[in-house]
Amino acid sequence: MIHPIRLYGDPCLRRRARPVTEFDEALAALADDMIETMLDANGSGLAAPQIGVERRLFVMSGFANGYPDPDAPPSPDEERAAAEVIVNPELTLRHGTHHAVEGCLSLPDLVHEAVPRSSTLHLRYQDLQGAHHQRPVRGREAVVVQHEYDHLDGVLFIDRLDEGERLAFMDEHRAELAQFQREAKAFLKDLRGTPARRRRR
Repeated sequence: MIHPIRLYGDPCLRRRARPVTEFDEALAALADDMIETMLDANGSGLAAPQIGVERRLFVMSGFANGYPDPDAPPSPDEERAAAEVIVNPELTLRHGTHHAVEGCLSLPDLVHEAVPRSSTLHLRYQDLQGAHHQRPVRGREAVVVQHEYDHLDGVLFIDRLDEGERLAFMDEHRAELAQFQREAKAFLKDLRGTPARRRRR
């Protein structure tokens, strides 16, 4: 099921998510929905708080560093099969600094050309069965991991800019940000007025 993506101004995006403790069918179903929602929005990653679920979980494209064959991009089924589910992540051993082009599904169509990120890092996480994994990540994949991890702590990519750049970005996009806030407020008002049995999970 495709979920509505929460927009800038939604309080859910500013709260620290809680660890996942139950590795069950409900978690697997949530991950499937998140992958479907991410792919429908043409995103590289999606964190659970972006669909209103305050748990430490995100999904990301299995092709974050680019397609193996740019002339023959994967089919939707191949993209779905390659997508990764990252539960209770921890980031360690950060090295280097890279300024990346970033946008966000919660701030649609807004992009900053130079968001500071670590060039490489070590990712520890659990899978949908609760098994532990760890591996290094680098390149564009490292950017996606850091971006989605930030969502789990209530941090948006604009928070990573220095004060001058952040204020300039917000001033330049004042109208869009105000519209996102209005839409977020209207969505929450509608959600509160919708009977629980009819709400999207």
